[in-house]
Amino acid sequence: MARYIGPVCRLCRREGMKLFLKGERCYTEKCGIEKRNFVPGQHGKTRKSKLVGYGVQLREKQKVKRIYGVLEEQFRRYFEQAERTRGITGETLLQLLERRLDNVAYRLGFATSRPQARQLVRHGHFTVNGRKVDIPSYSLKPGDLVALRERSRKNPIILHAMEEVKGRGVPEWLQLDAEAMSAKVGSVPTREQINLPVQEQLIVELYSK
Repeated sequence: MARYIGPVCRLCRREGMKLFLKGERCYTEKCGIEKRNFVPGQHGKTRKSKLVGYGVQLREKQKVKRIYGVLEEQFRRYFEQAERTRGITGETLLQLLERRLDNVAYRLGFATSRPQARQLVRHGHFTVNGRKVDIPSYSLKPGDLVALRERSRKNPIILHAMEEVKGRGVPEWLQLDAEAMSAKVGSVPTREQINLPVQEQLIVELYSK
């Protein structure tokens, strides 16, 4: 499965905001954007061009892709699926991305970042409705039960992550049972429950050209 393997701090700097791709590090002074809050590249410090039209739409799309760790071809498939679904296309797109198994594992606090959650899923640490699932893009639906496998409940990486992010909170559409290390998907997330500073309508406009 394709994934970005380059330096992730460059992605945050390119978008001009923290995308929280390095977990705990993003909350410290070691965060790359804290030290160098300008566009990467030889002329990054002097590049002051103002984005308009297509440029603004493109940056919004790139931001969402990078937050969820999705590459272009897969992201376009998500958009096409959202377009075929009844409802507001931009909101449906975000709902599809939010219901990915790796994102849900991150939202539940079993990982400090989405890339870490993706790796944990790939290594087979999670079950869905009692069956092992190791596909990060697996789409969860209301009623599904996500749980850590029995042998994974003492994994030091997962325990450390749960300790680090316990104050972050869990979205209302997920019903976490911390003691059982499991959670039920209560509903499809609403736009208000998807706490992301993005303008999804710009993505719709970009792909609709």
